[in-house]
Amino acid sequence: MLERGGKILPLRILQLGSPTGLYGAERWILALIKHLNQRKIYTIVGVIKDDPSLEAPIIQKAKELGFETAIIEAYGRFNLSAVTKLRDLIKAKNIHILHTHGYKQDLIGFLATKGTNCKIIATPHGWSKEPDLKLKLYEILNRLCFLCLDKVVPLSQEIYNGLAKIPGLRRKLFLIQNAVDLSEIEEVKDIPQELRRAREEGYFILGYIGQLIHRKGVDVFLRALARLDKEKIKAFIIGEGPLKASLQRLALNLGLQETVIFTGYREDRLNFLRGFDLFVLPSRLEGVPRCLMEAMGMGKPVIASDIKGCRSLIPEPGVQGYLFPIEDYQTLAKHIQYLKAHPEIRQSLGLRAQEFIKKNYSAERMAKEYEALYAMLI
Repeated sequence: MLERGGKILPLRILQLGSPTGLYGAERWILALIKHLNQRKIYTIVGVIKDDPSLEAPIIQKAKELGFETAIIEAYGRFNLSAVTKLRDLIKAKNIHILHTHGYKQDLIGFLATKGTNCKIIATPHGWSKEPDLKLKLYEILNRLCFLCLDKVVPLSQEIYNGLAKIPGLRRKLFLIQNAVDLSEIEEVKDIPQELRRAREEGYFILGYIGQLIHRKGVDVFLRALARLDKEKIKAFIIGEGPLKASLQRLALNLGLQETVIFTGYREDRLNFLRGFDLFVLPSRLEGVPRCLMEAMGMGKPVIASDIKGCRSLIPEPGVQGYLFPIEDYQTLAKHIQYLKAHPEIRQSLGLRAQEFIKKNYSAERMAKEYEALYAMLI
């Protein structure tokens, strides 16, 4: 908070996210702002809309939560007018801190805050596993840009360790571990009709929620499913992405057309999660995955790939959940088959997972740490 003329004023923070969807980073922003002390922090949620067809769902969600929002229209892959428009918004709204999420937001935010009194911090949510040349160059530029920001706040130890290797950046790093909005999870009671029908017919239901991109490893999940006795199994793939068509072809080629349902992006993804018997995250690379935290926070048994981001949530395999070696669809299939056959083990895994998340990864804890960081910057 600021004191001015004898009055205590809240810090004004602009959260700059992506207009493309409501995935991990966007839900992370919503979880954070819901739990910030609104007497201390006044939040505005903004996006840079570079394509007129984008709906910017984070803006609608922020409005529903009662937050002020802003859309900067600057069409094109990198339209420099976005810098000017963002700078004008920062001045007009008297923004004290710009908090950016994503390489494009980081770069534009850095340029927009130059010559202003506005501080800027970035939260890197992760990197691409196998980026093409253009994306790789963007991500390299993004890392270099971090050297010019006031603070860089990675959400996992793995991301922190990687950034700490950049000369001169360590002094700007500030680790605040990822978290999940447990209140949002606890409110979810109903499950979608198509999933309810499968349950009534006696199917064992498992699924994945997230983007359909290479680093998420959905192809590994499909190959594991192909090794199972598929009678009375349904798998729901919740999400969109550039690999959707190729994954649908793979499912068809593997004979999974009666087993796997691609739902596309769903607003009610947590309602699907509520109806899952088992959640699977086969990623090749993660920070601390929000979808895995949500599943565990809901008390669902989980199987995830044995990578650092997942291992931080399942430090004791067999206690909070199961891990399988990256790319190893055969072991994944064995874990699925075992848990399908043992409902009592699924139940105990889910309860221990839920306890672990509540103790270590609540959004309330994360919000308090960000409040302290914001105050320290000002």
